[in-house]
Amino acid sequence: MKSELNILILGGDNRYLEVINILASNNMNVFLNGFNKLSLENPSIHNLETSDTDFSIMDAILLPVSGTDKEGEIEATYSNASIKLTEKQLQQTPEHCTIYTGISNDFLEKIASNRNLVRLFARNDIAIYNSIPTAEATLKIAIEETDVTIHGSEVLVIGFGRVGITVARLFAALGAKVTVTARKSEHFARIAEMGLKSIETNRIENIVSKMDICINTVPHSVIGSTIIDQMTSSTLIIDLASKPGGTDFDYANEKGIKAIHALGLPGKTAPRTAGEIIGGVFLELLQKNF
Repeated sequence: MKSELNILILGGDNRYLEVINILASNNMNVFLNGFNKLSLENPSIHNLETSDTDFSIMDAILLPVSGTDKEGEIEATYSNASIKLTEKQLQQTPEHCTIYTGISNDFLEKIASNRNLVRLFARNDIAIYNSIPTAEATLKIAIEETDVTIHGSEVLVIGFGRVGITVARLFAALGAKVTVTARKSEHFARIAEMGLKSIETNRIENIVSKMDICINTVPHSVIGSTIIDQMTSSTLIIDLASKPGGTDFDYANEKGIKAIHALGLPGKTAPRTAGEIIGGVFLELLQKNF
Protein backbone atom coordinates (compact mmCIF):
# COMPACT_ATOMS: atom_id res chain seq x y z
CA MET A 1 0.00 0.00 0.00
CA LYS A 2 1.15 3.53 -0.74
CA SER A 3 2.52 5.01 2.48
CA GLU A 4 0.88 7.95 4.19
CA LEU A 5 -2.25 8.32 2.11
CA ASN A 6 -3.99 11.68 2.24
CA ILE A 7 -7.55 11.12 3.40
CA LEU A 8 -10.11 13.93 3.60
CA ILE A 9 -13.08 13.44 5.92
CA LEU A 10 -15.88 15.89 5.13
CA GLY A 11 -18.33 16.12 8.02
CA GLY A 12 -19.82 13.21 9.91
CA ASP A 13 -21.18 12.39 13.34
CA ASN A 14 -19.77 10.79 16.50
CA ARG A 15 -19.12 7.52 14.66
CA TYR A 16 -16.41 9.26 12.70
CA LEU A 17 -14.32 9.97 15.78
CA GLU A 18 -13.46 6.28 15.85
CA VAL A 19 -12.85 6.28 12.09
CA ILE A 20 -10.40 9.18 12.49
CA ASN A 21 -8.49 7.31 15.22
CA ILE A 22 -8.30 4.15 13.12
CA LEU A 23 -6.91 6.00 10.11
CA ALA A 24 -4.43 8.09 12.09
CA SER A 25 -3.10 4.99 13.88
CA ASN A 26 -2.48 3.34 10.51
CA ASN A 27 -0.13 5.98 9.11
CA MET A 28 -2.72 7.98 7.20
CA ASN A 29 -2.61 11.75 6.86
CA VAL A 30 -6.12 12.64 7.95
CA PHE A 31 -7.52 16.00 6.86
CA LEU A 32 -10.75 17.06 8.55
CA ASN A 33 -13.37 19.54 7.45
CA GLY A 34 -16.37 19.87 9.74
CA PHE A 35 -14.73 19.17 13.08
CA ASN A 36 -13.76 22.64 14.27
CA LYS A 37 -15.48 22.09 17.64
CA LEU A 38 -12.82 19.50 18.45
CA SER A 39 -9.20 19.90 19.47
CA LEU A 40 -7.14 17.03 18.10
CA GLU A 41 -3.42 16.85 18.91
CA ASN A 42 -2.32 13.85 16.82
CA PRO A 43 0.25 15.15 14.28
CA SER A 44 -1.33 12.96 11.59
CA ILE A 45 -4.66 14.79 11.96
CA HIS A 46 -5.10 18.18 10.29
CA ASN A 47 -8.25 20.11 11.24
CA LEU A 48 -9.06 22.54 8.42
CA GLU A 49 -11.68 24.94 7.15
CA THR A 50 -13.12 24.43 3.67
CA SER A 51 -11.13 27.35 2.27
CA ASP A 52 -7.88 25.76 3.51
CA THR A 53 -8.55 22.32 2.04
CA ASP A 54 -6.30 21.31 -0.87
CA PHE A 55 -8.40 18.83 -2.82
CA SER A 56 -5.55 18.28 -5.32
CA ILE A 57 -3.55 16.16 -2.84
CA MET A 58 -6.33 13.86 -1.67
CA ASP A 59 -6.19 10.13 -2.38
CA ALA A 60 -9.65 9.50 -0.95
CA ILE A 61 -12.58 11.46 0.46
CA LEU A 62 -14.94 10.09 3.10
CA LEU A 63 -18.39 11.66 3.33
CA PRO A 64 -20.88 11.19 6.17
CA VAL A 65 -23.08 8.10 6.29
CA SER A 66 -25.91 10.26 4.90
CA GLY A 67 -23.75 11.50 2.02
CA THR A 68 -25.03 14.89 0.85
CA ASP A 69 -28.47 16.39 0.48
CA LYS A 70 -29.84 17.25 -2.96
CA GLU A 71 -27.90 20.51 -2.99
CA GLY A 72 -24.59 19.17 -1.70
CA GLU A 73 -24.96 20.16 1.95
CA ILE A 74 -23.13 17.83 4.32
CA GLU A 75 -24.03 16.86 7.88
CA ALA A 76 -21.34 17.95 10.33
CA THR A 77 -22.09 17.29 13.99
CA TYR A 78 -18.89 18.95 15.18
CA SER A 79 -19.16 22.21 13.25
CA ASN A 80 -21.52 25.17 13.16
CA ALA A 81 -20.37 26.09 9.67
CA SER A 82 -22.26 25.13 6.54
CA ILE A 83 -20.28 22.56 4.59
CA LYS A 84 -21.03 21.88 0.96
CA LEU A 85 -19.48 19.52 -1.57
CA THR A 86 -19.29 20.84 -5.13
CA GLU A 87 -18.42 19.46 -8.53
CA LYS A 88 -15.63 22.04 -8.80
CA GLN A 89 -13.99 20.66 -5.64
CA LEU A 90 -14.08 17.11 -6.95
CA GLN A 91 -12.64 18.21 -10.28
CA GLN A 92 -9.57 19.42 -8.36
CA THR A 93 -8.86 15.94 -6.99
CA PRO A 94 -6.41 13.53 -8.68
CA GLU A 95 -7.96 11.07 -11.12
CA HIS A 96 -7.27 8.18 -8.74
CA CYS A 97 -9.14 9.86 -5.86
CA THR A 98 -12.04 7.71 -4.68
CA ILE A 99 -15.14 9.15 -3.01
CA TYR A 100 -16.60 7.05 -0.18
CA THR A 101 -20.06 7.67 1.19
CA GLY A 102 -22.58 5.79 3.29
CA ILE A 103 -25.44 6.26 0.86
CA SER A 104 -25.78 8.23 -2.34
CA ASN A 105 -28.31 10.34 -4.24
CA ASP A 106 -28.73 11.84 -7.70
CA PHE A 107 -26.76 14.98 -6.83
CA LEU A 108 -23.75 13.06 -5.58
CA GLU A 109 -23.88 10.61 -8.46
CA LYS A 110 -23.79 13.53 -10.88
CA ILE A 111 -20.92 15.54 -9.40
CA ALA A 112 -18.82 12.40 -8.83
CA SER A 113 -19.46 10.95 -12.28
CA ASN A 114 -15.77 11.28 -13.22
CA ARG A 115 -14.52 9.70 -10.01
CA ASN A 116 -14.94 6.28 -8.43
CA LEU A 117 -17.86 6.51 -5.99
CA VAL A 118 -18.10 3.78 -3.34
CA ARG A 119 -21.34 3.38 -1.37
CA LEU A 120 -20.20 1.76 1.86
CA PHE A 121 -23.68 0.92 3.14
CA ALA A 122 -24.46 -0.99 -0.05
CA ARG A 123 -21.81 -3.51 0.98
CA ASN A 124 -23.02 -6.70 2.65
CA ASP A 125 -20.27 -6.70 5.27
CA ILE A 126 -21.02 -3.21 6.64
CA ALA A 127 -24.78 -3.73 6.39
CA ILE A 128 -24.64 -7.02 8.31
CA TYR A 129 -22.27 -5.71 10.98
CA ASN A 130 -24.38 -2.56 11.30
CA SER A 131 -27.57 -4.58 11.70
CA ILE A 132 -26.40 -5.66 15.17
CA PRO A 133 -26.42 -2.22 16.85
CA THR A 134 -29.51 -1.36 14.79
CA ALA A 135 -31.39 -4.35 16.19
CA GLU A 136 -30.26 -3.65 19.75
CA ALA A 137 -31.37 -0.01 19.47
CA THR A 138 -34.70 -1.11 18.01
CA LEU A 139 -35.20 -3.38 21.00
CA LYS A 140 -34.41 -0.46 23.31
CA ILE A 141 -37.09 1.67 21.61
CA ALA A 142 -39.61 -1.15 21.81
CA ILE A 143 -39.01 -1.61 25.54
CA GLU A 144 -39.24 2.11 26.27
CA GLU A 145 -42.28 2.84 24.11
CA THR A 146 -44.56 -0.06 25.11
CA ASP A 147 -46.19 -1.04 28.39
CA VAL A 148 -45.85 -4.80 27.89
CA THR A 149 -42.91 -7.19 27.92
CA ILE A 150 -41.21 -8.12 24.68
CA HIS A 151 -41.59 -11.75 25.77
CA GLY A 152 -44.97 -12.89 24.48
CA SER A 153 -45.56 -9.79 22.35
CA GLU A 154 -46.77 -10.15 18.78
CA VAL A 155 -44.07 -8.58 16.61
CA LEU A 156 -44.24 -8.06 12.86
CA VAL A 157 -40.94 -7.52 11.02
CA ILE A 158 -41.50 -6.19 7.51
CA GLY A 159 -38.69 -7.24 5.21
CA PHE A 160 -36.21 -10.11 5.44
CA GLY A 161 -33.07 -8.32 4.35
CA ARG A 162 -29.86 -7.86 6.27
CA VAL A 163 -31.46 -5.73 8.99
CA GLY A 164 -34.75 -7.63 9.08
CA ILE A 165 -33.02 -10.95 9.72
CA THR A 166 -31.05 -9.64 12.71
CA VAL A 167 -34.05 -7.80 14.16
CA ALA A 168 -36.29 -10.86 13.84
CA ARG A 169 -33.69 -13.12 15.45
CA LEU A 170 -33.12 -10.76 18.41
CA PHE A 171 -36.80 -10.27 19.23
CA ALA A 172 -37.46 -14.00 18.88
CA ALA A 173 -34.57 -14.73 21.27
CA LEU A 174 -36.38 -12.68 23.92
CA GLY A 175 -39.55 -14.70 23.51
CA ALA A 176 -41.52 -12.46 21.16
CA LYS A 177 -43.93 -14.11 18.75
CA VAL A 178 -42.30 -12.92 15.55
CA THR A 179 -43.88 -12.90 12.11
CA VAL A 180 -41.70 -11.87 9.17
CA THR A 181 -42.86 -10.67 5.77
CA ALA A 182 -41.09 -11.84 2.64
CA ARG A 183 -41.53 -12.22 -1.12
CA LYS A 184 -39.06 -14.90 -2.19
CA SER A 185 -39.54 -18.63 -1.67
CA GLU A 186 -36.02 -19.05 -0.28
CA HIS A 187 -36.76 -16.40 2.32
CA PHE A 188 -39.88 -18.23 3.45
CA ALA A 189 -37.76 -21.36 3.80
CA ARG A 190 -35.15 -19.56 5.89
CA ILE A 191 -37.81 -17.97 8.11
CA ALA A 192 -39.27 -21.43 8.75
CA GLU A 193 -35.80 -22.79 9.53
CA MET A 194 -35.43 -20.03 12.14
CA GLY A 195 -38.65 -21.21 13.78
CA LEU A 196 -40.56 -18.02 12.95
CA LYS A 197 -43.88 -17.37 11.28
CA SER A 198 -44.05 -15.74 7.86
CA ILE A 199 -46.50 -13.98 5.59
CA GLU A 200 -46.36 -12.45 2.13
CA THR A 201 -45.68 -8.72 2.27
CA ASN A 202 -48.86 -7.86 0.39
CA ARG A 203 -50.98 -9.66 3.00
CA ILE A 204 -49.92 -7.62 6.03
CA GLU A 205 -53.38 -6.14 6.52
CA ASN A 206 -54.72 -9.63 7.27
CA ILE A 207 -52.71 -9.95 10.49
CA VAL A 208 -51.70 -6.45 11.56
CA SER A 209 -54.64 -6.06 13.94
CA LYS A 210 -53.04 -8.70 16.18
CA MET A 211 -49.64 -7.02 16.35
CA ASP A 212 -48.22 -5.17 19.34
CA ILE A 213 -45.15 -3.93 17.46
CA CYS A 214 -44.58 -3.43 13.73
CA ILE A 215 -40.96 -2.96 12.63
CA ASN A 216 -40.41 -1.86 9.05
CA THR A 217 -37.09 -2.31 7.24
CA VAL A 218 -38.35 -1.81 3.66
CA PRO A 219 -37.36 1.53 2.06
CA HIS A 220 -40.60 2.16 0.22
CA SER A 221 -44.23 2.67 1.19
CA VAL A 222 -45.60 -0.43 2.93
CA ILE A 223 -47.47 0.85 5.99
CA GLY A 224 -50.10 3.06 4.40
CA SER A 225 -53.56 4.11 5.49
CA THR A 226 -55.13 0.75 4.67
CA ILE A 227 -52.69 -1.06 6.97
CA ILE A 228 -52.87 1.58 9.69
CA ASP A 229 -56.67 1.39 9.73
CA GLN A 230 -56.37 -2.26 10.79
CA MET A 231 -54.08 -1.50 13.77
CA THR A 232 -55.17 -1.10 17.36
CA SER A 233 -54.45 2.21 19.07
CA SER A 234 -51.75 0.57 21.21
CA THR A 235 -49.72 -0.72 18.24
CA LEU A 236 -46.21 0.69 18.02
CA ILE A 237 -44.60 1.28 14.62
CA ILE A 238 -40.80 1.46 14.45
CA ASP A 239 -39.64 2.36 10.95
CA LEU A 240 -35.96 1.67 10.27
CA ALA A 241 -36.02 2.48 6.55
CA SER A 242 -34.04 5.41 5.20
CA LYS A 243 -35.84 8.66 4.40
CA PRO A 244 -38.72 9.06 3.75
CA GLY A 245 -39.36 5.66 5.38
CA GLY A 246 -42.07 3.17 4.56
CA THR A 247 -44.82 4.53 6.84
CA ASP A 248 -47.50 7.16 6.39
CA PHE A 249 -46.48 8.99 9.56
CA ASP A 250 -49.05 11.75 9.19
CA TYR A 251 -51.91 9.28 8.92
CA ALA A 252 -50.59 7.23 11.85
CA ASN A 253 -50.48 10.38 13.97
CA GLU A 254 -54.01 11.28 12.87
CA LYS A 255 -55.20 7.85 14.00
CA GLY A 256 -53.41 8.14 17.34
CA ILE A 257 -50.88 5.40 16.60
CA LYS A 258 -47.31 5.98 17.70
CA ALA A 259 -44.97 5.75 14.72
CA ILE A 260 -41.25 6.35 15.21
CA HIS A 261 -38.90 6.93 12.29
CA ALA A 262 -35.74 5.56 13.85
CA LEU A 263 -32.87 6.74 11.67
CA GLY A 264 -29.15 6.37 12.31
CA LEU A 265 -29.58 4.14 15.33
CA PRO A 266 -26.02 2.74 15.46
CA GLY A 267 -24.60 6.25 15.59
CA LYS A 268 -26.97 7.23 18.38
CA THR A 269 -26.76 4.20 20.65
CA ALA A 270 -23.43 2.53 19.85
CA PRO A 271 -21.25 5.12 18.09
CA ARG A 272 -17.96 3.51 19.04
CA THR A 273 -18.95 0.12 17.65
CA ALA A 274 -20.51 1.71 14.58
CA GLY A 275 -17.35 3.74 14.01
CA GLU A 276 -15.19 0.64 14.33
CA ILE A 277 -17.31 -1.06 11.67
CA ILE A 278 -17.05 1.83 9.21
CA GLY A 279 -13.39 2.49 9.97
CA GLY A 280 -12.37 -1.15 9.70
CA VAL A 281 -14.00 -1.69 6.31
CA PHE A 282 -12.81 1.71 5.03
CA LEU A 283 -9.22 0.92 6.02
CA GLU A 284 -9.45 -2.49 4.36
CA LEU A 285 -10.64 -0.87 1.11
CA LEU A 286 -7.85 1.70 1.20
CA GLN A 287 -5.26 -1.03 1.72
CA LYS A 288 -6.62 -3.00 -1.23
CA ASN A 289 -6.93 -0.03 -3.58
CA PHE A 290 -3.59 1.61 -2.84
